[in-house]
Amino acid sequence: MYPTLLLIHSWTRWLVLVFGLIAIFRAFSGWQNRSPFTGADNGMGASFVGSMHLQLLLGLILYFISPVGAKAFETAGGAVMKDATSRFFAVEHLVGMILAVIVAQVGRILSKKAPDPVLKHKKAFIWFTVALLIVLLMIPWGIWNPARPLFR
Repeated sequence: MYPTLLLIHSWTRWLVLVFGLIAIFRAFSGWQNRSPFTGADNGMGASFVGSMHLQLLLGLILYFISPVGAKAFETAGGAVMKDATSRFFAVEHLVGMILAVIVAQVGRILSKKAPDPVLKHKKAFIWFTVALLIVLLMIPWGIWNPARPLFR
């Protein structure tokens, strides 16, 4: 089960990135062009946030069944914190991604509740961009672990 979930989690990140980029592009264009906030804008924001929620769910399941998660729970005295790779997966990746999901969800809520269409686009752009930047920093690739594959 672990290898299958890891594969799905690895591939689903591309949905997050694609939906995030499209949602940010639509929000920026709508903000700069002073366009109405359409159903497509709302749908793309929902797709971005929904894909992030799916990733979080898969990641939490993986955390509790993976060797890294088990190691984090087994070690006494914070030994996992002394190993950079273990610390990244046991703490930093988890906390960063939870924060990114919260930021994206708050952005979606605030953009939907904004009274003006331009303000809806602006709020979506700012919050979604921050969320996607956190995701990009916390994905275990080149910055953190160059040995990990881009595609499993």
